[in-house]
Amino acid sequence: MSFVNTLQDISVVLVEPSLIQARLIQEHLARQGVVMVRHVCQGQEALVELERAPVDLLISAMYLPDMSGSDLITQIREAPFLADLAFILISSETRPQVLEPVRQSGASAILPKPFTDFQLATALRATLEYIAPTNNALPIELDFDALRVLIVDDSRSARHFIRHVFEQLKIQNFFEAGNGKEAVAVLSENYVDLVVTDYNMPEMDGRALVEYIRQQSWQASVPVLMVSSEQDESRLAAVEQAGVSAIFDKPFDPSRVRELVVQVLTSGG
Repeated sequence: MSFVNTLQDISVVLVEPSLIQARLIQEHLARQGVVMVRHVCQGQEALVELERAPVDLLISAMYLPDMSGSDLITQIREAPFLADLAFILISSETRPQVLEPVRQSGASAILPKPFTDFQLATALRATLEYIAPTNNALPIELDFDALRVLIVDDSRSARHFIRHVFEQLKIQNFFEAGNGKEAVAVLSENYVDLVVTDYNMPEMDGRALVEYIRQQSWQASVPVLMVSSEQDESRLAAVEQAGVSAIFDKPFDPSRVRELVVQVLTSGG
C-alpha cells in the first residue's frame, strides 16, 4: 500500500467490463481528485494487477465476465497481503442476499449504479479514513493500548476489517468470537472494555448476546456496539431496548465508529 494523505494520493484498480461505464466512473473519480486509476475488465485480471503493483483501493462491479464482485473480494480477503485492501462495490443489485457477502467482507462502501458525486464523495471519505485515519484530538485520559476489545462476528473477514479499524486507534488487545455463544465463553473468563458485535449469527445472535451481557454477565455495564447489515427495524429496536450502546450499518464509516468508541469509553458506556 502506498503512502496516502489525500484522495489525490489514492491508487485504484477499477474492475468494470463495460468500457463506457469504466470511463464514466473514472470521470466521477477525477472530479473527486482520484486520478491514479488502472482499469481492467475481469476479476482474474484484477488479481494479477494487484499482485503486480501495490494499490490502495479496489472498485468493482458485481457482475464480471469470469466471476462476481463478491467472489473477487472473497479471494482478496483470503490473500494475506491483500486482506486489508479497501474495497468499494458499484452495482445496480439491490437484493440483500446477494449483497450480504460483500457487506460481510469488510467493504468500505456499496454504491448504486448510477451513483451521484455526493455518494461517491461519501464513500471515498470513508475509504480514506480506513486507509489513513485522522486520529486528532484523542482524549489523553484513555490509554488505548491497554484497552481490551471483544469482536463478535461469524464472518472472519468482517472481524478482520473491524479489528483493522480499531488497531488504527492503537488498540492492541483483542478477543474474537464467531457467535454470541462463543462470546459468552470469552466474557466469562476475561475482562473487556468494549464489545463490538454483529446481529445475525448462528448459535446465539447479537440481540441474545446483548441481553445476556446486560442481564447475566458480571460485566453488565460494558459498552456494546453493534455493526450489522440487519435491516429489520423491529429487530433493531429490540436490540436497542436490550441495551446496546449504538448500532451501525455495514459498511460503516470508520471515523464515525472511532468517534463513538471514544464517546462511550469516556462516558462510561
